[in-house]
Amino acid sequence: MEIKVLGNNHSVLDQYLAEIRDESIQKDPLRFRENLYRIGEIFAYEISKTFDFEVSQVTTPLGVADVPKIQKQPVLATILRAGLAMHNGLLRILDRAENCFISAFRKYTADGKFEIEFEYMASPSLDDKVVILSDPMLASGKSMEIGYEALFSKGKPSHVHLVAIIASKQGVEYVKKNIKAENVTLWLGAVDNEMTAKSYIVPGLGDAGDLAYGEKIDSK
Repeated sequence: MEIKVLGNNHSVLDQYLAEIRDESIQKDPLRFRENLYRIGEIFAYEISKTFDFEVSQVTTPLGVADVPKIQKQPVLATILRAGLAMHNGLLRILDRAENCFISAFRKYTADGKFEIEFEYMASPSLDDKVVILSDPMLASGKSMEIGYEALFSKGKPSHVHLVAIIASKQGVEYVKKNIKAENVTLWLGAVDNEMTAKSYIVPGLGDAGDLAYGEKIDSK
């Protein structure tokens, strides 16, 4: 598995990462979502460099231009609900992509531990398609693993790009250990050193879903 950490190469991404972490800026959910959109757009641009392109002709007012176009549109997949804002950022750039939505949740036990359970998936066929699976936070890595495995119920992708804005070192190691396919690339914005007992990344940013869409009362 190839791992690419965009935050290692300084760019405007650093500013957006700083803002989504900042507890004072987090008080504005519109700003928080907008920054997730922007980060999604940056990931989409960088991932698009790995696509296959073919030259086609485009008629301009003054003639005909030979221009490269994406050969095969990707499928954008995300894990609800936290992934929606970043997903929309990816979709702003890759605006002809098909879409896939995965519902998964933390099921807590009496001792405070939890397992990630897959619930529902709405998706086109994924056979021989490039899939970009996004989830803002890669904490324990279990949600990403569940999402990745769920993809194969809809076909066999040619390549899977796993995308997270902030990851824990433990989560990265978990994904490397449990997803061994060669046709997988892990894209990250930043990697943090620690994780709490409840699998929240430290320093991280908190609960991305709550910050983007408001606090929730779990129904599971």
